[in-house]
Amino acid sequence: MVADWAQTLAAVAQSGLAYGEVSEYDRERYETVRRVAAEMLADGDAASELERVFAGEIGHATPKIDVRGVVFRDDGILLVNERVDDAWTLPGGWAEVGESPSESVVREVREESGFETRAVKVVALLDRARHHPPNIWHTWKIFFRCELVGGEPGPLGAETTAAGFFPLGELPPLSVNRITREQIARCFAHREHPEWPADFD
Repeated sequence: MVADWAQTLAAVAQSGLAYGEVSEYDRERYETVRRVAAEMLADGDAASELERVFAGEIGHATPKIDVRGVVFRDDGILLVNERVDDAWTLPGGWAEVGESPSESVVREVREESGFETRAVKVVALLDRARHHPPNIWHTWKIFFRCELVGGEPGPLGAETTAAGFFPLGELPPLSVNRITREQIARCFAHREHPEWPADFD
């Protein structure tokens, strides 16, 4: 709940500073709101660094986009091991400016697993805050069903240490900041029911 409040305060401050003729006093008020948001999310020196991160965001505040590739081979789903927490997730990450969502997910799958894929369907569009532990950014997650184009893993990127296909009943420890068992189960269900529309929220 506190993280949600802090996200809202940081967004209000960012948008307030971005629009219209802001007086010197209003600017100070918005900067104070931004500082309070950072203090709510971090302690001590970390709050100052987080305030600098927030200050780097300009323009109207909008959610960030996280794309995830849902890739099956036989009875397994593709997962990658994240170096930062030594846990497993669907390959993916931040969408890039200048790329379409499908281009971003294909790139992320290739960078994190070595597999070449083609995005074919949106499985889900979810608000991260409703499914994962708190985070400093308000994030939307787009899950894309991707078909394999290249069948063998290549060199892994800097963020992952391994890639493999896992049946639903044999999932490794998951990086719950990125993926949940329920989300993976839903991906398997969508595989069995390709006629289903995309999940959302």
